[in-house]
Amino acid sequence: MRFGMSGCFLPDDMRDLTPEMCQRVRDLGFSGIFTRFRANDPHTTSKAVAQQARDLLEGEGVRLYQTTGYWQNLVTSDETHRRESVKTVQAALRLAGWLGARGIDTGPGSMNPDGPWFPHPDNWKPEAKAQLIKSLKEGASAAEDAGVYLSIESHQLVTLATPEIAKEVLDAVGSPWVRCDYDSANWITLYEVYDTGKALDHHFDVLGEYIVSAHAKDIWVENRLAVHLQDGCPGKGNMDFKTLFRRIEALSPENPVISEGNSTAELPEVSRLFHETARELGIPVLE
Repeated sequence: MRFGMSGCFLPDDMRDLTPEMCQRVRDLGFSGIFTRFRANDPHTTSKAVAQQARDLLEGEGVRLYQTTGYWQNLVTSDETHRRESVKTVQAALRLAGWLGARGIDTGPGSMNPDGPWFPHPDNWKPEAKAQLIKSLKEGASAAEDAGVYLSIESHQLVTLATPEIAKEVLDAVGSPWVRCDYDSANWITLYEVYDTGKALDHHFDVLGEYIVSAHAKDIWVENRLAVHLQDGCPGKGNMDFKTLFRRIEALSPENPVISEGNSTAELPEVSRLFHETARELGIPVLE
């Protein structure tokens, strides 16, 4: 098993990466990162700039587990918009290949204009699923060319609302380079939040080897009169990390588990949780 971290003190611009940041990642007990590089447009960032960041990471012994797919709308019925979105995914894959990343992380997007992870009734229509399949098929060759997983992340608020739908989509795409980035919190419902281990087992039973990475995030239900499930820092809620670690390790020791939902100040405690859990389960932590 490999442990990674995301966000926090990592920069938005790859040109701002420093050896000190890399050493901080290692000192905290993580061997790699997922960073979004929001400031680096995948259409215009040069290979030379990416190579400089790659050389720095490799020189400091930090793996680049994931970069972002920029969360464009892959389900829209507007074909012009959808084709532009696919071009962005293809550019993100090319850039990730230059960076030496293992994969990119992207969601399917949303028809909600306020954000790519927000709900909209059109997200769950058959037409959205068909558009997503088409978009992922068009991105598959770019993933293969770059040697980078196109890892699709799911959530109950978007088109990939259940593991069954995600499997249907991935089956239809039919590419070994289009896979699932599994977020531990995103499919948890009110009826599962007090027994997340059972829910996780179901998700892994359905998706099997489509899962090539995991975002380790916690979840809890808040004391409100309208249902509110809050995700956040690992160790703060009801997530069964032992089940998550057992299931991801059984697929491949190379699959990274990446912390999400935590602040920089919370990273030492998250790292402690991860390493102690792996030790309890007898899972070797790889570098």
